Amino acid sequence: MQKDELALVKELLRKNRFKLTKQRELILEQFFLTDKHLTAEEIYQRLENNNIGLATIYRNIKIFSTLGIIKEIIVDGVNYYELKIYSKKPLHLHFQCVKCNDIIDIDERKVALEYLKLNRTIEGTNDLEIYDVDIMFIGLCGRCKEENKWQGR
Repeated sequence: MQKDELALVKELLRKNRFKLTKQRELILEQFFLTDKHLTAEEIYQRLENNNIGLATIYRNIKIFSTLGIIKEIIVDGVNYYELKIYSKKPLHLHFQCVKCNDIIDIDERKVALEYLKLNRTIEGTNDLEIYDVDIMFIGLCGRCKEENKWQGR
């Protein structure tokens, strides 16, 4: 985690009467070290040698989620988390592979523009103001699709 990113998180925590403890910093750091969506258990495994309990990880994930630092994605009853505060993406689509369970971010400009049109239509038609969206596409990723092809399916 870079110093400016850390300073922003620290200020956000302070404004909400929390401190940036070493444990919180280590937990947050896991989101900066990967481009993967993490579960609490995966964070726990990564921090096994730091004497941070699973309950502490869950407690801090809840705080980070409430403050908008991370975002929770629930897929088939499993909670995944990703960094939200620095994503700077107006639309964030996901794809889950049914075979390997990987969750992949879809960042396509053309898709985002089409979504924005759809968003305006939904807001106008239903007198709504939309702030966020969760879209999950489900199917086979390229790697699993290739494996299926070689297995004759």
